[in-house]
Amino acid sequence: MPQSDPYPHYIAFQHVYKTFDKPVLVDVSFTVDPGETVAIIGRSGVGKSVTLSHIMGFLKPDSGRIVVAHEDITDFSEAELRRIRKKVTMVFQSGALFDSLTVGENVLFSLELREDYDAQNKEDVVDGLLHMVDIDTARDAYPSDLSTGYKRAVAIARALAAQPQCVLYDEPTTMVDPIMSDRLSDLMLRLKKQLKLTSVVVTHDLDLMYKVADRVVFLYDGGVIFCGPTADLEKSEHPHIHEFLEMDRVARV
Repeated sequence: MPQSDPYPHYIAFQHVYKTFDKPVLVDVSFTVDPGETVAIIGRSGVGKSVTLSHIMGFLKPDSGRIVVAHEDITDFSEAELRRIRKKVTMVFQSGALFDSLTVGENVLFSLELREDYDAQNKEDVVDGLLHMVDIDTARDAYPSDLSTGYKRAVAIARALAAQPQCVLYDEPTTMVDPIMSDRLSDLMLRLKKQLKLTSVVVTHDLDLMYKVADRVVFLYDGGVIFCGPTADLEKSEHPHIHEFLEMDRVARV
C-alpha cells in the first residue's frame, strides 16, 4: 500500500474490543468507504450504539485500532478529536435539540462559528436546509411543539449545517409513525444521492436498511457475524440472522 494513502477506507475498525461489565465489542472489524452507507443491525444491547460512540471518539477501545476520516484516531487527544468531529457528525436518537431555541435557531447554532458566512448567508443556509428536509413551515416552532419524527428531521438539518463529510444516524426511525419513517428514510436516501455523504446507520428498521444501505454489519454477542452487501444478507446461513429476519417477517403480518 502506498505510504501516501495508509488509510484508504473512510472508517475502519480493526480487531476492536470493548468491555464494560461484560464484553460489548469482541474482535470487531469492518470498513466504510467514502460515499458509502453502511447499516449496523442486531438485537438490542449488542454494541451498535457503542460502535457509533467509538467512531465519534466518545469512547476508546480496550484494544484494536479505529480509523475515521482516513486517520487513525485511536490515541487522539480531545483537541484532535474536535478536528475530526468537524468532518463527522451524529444525529442522536433523542434529536439532542436545544429546547429554548426555535427550529431555525437550532440549525443556525451550527453556523455560528462560520466566519465565511455573513448574517444573511447564514439565514439563507438555514432556509435552504429546512427546505431540503421538508420542514420549512416549522422554522419558528420550538422542539416541544414537534413530533419525534420532526425533531429527527431538524437534527439532520442541524447536522448538515456543519457541512460534514460523514453522518452517523442512531436509530433514526425508531418511535416514529410509519408515514414519518418513510419520509425520514426518503430524506436519508436523497442526501446520500445529492451530497454523496458517507453514512453509518444504526437501526432495527429493516425497511430503512434495505432502502439506504449499500452494505450491512450484523452484530451478535459483540461480534460481527455478517459484513457484506445488503442484498446478500438474506443468503446468510447463520442461524441468528435467519431468526432475526424471520422475526421481522412475523412482526409485519
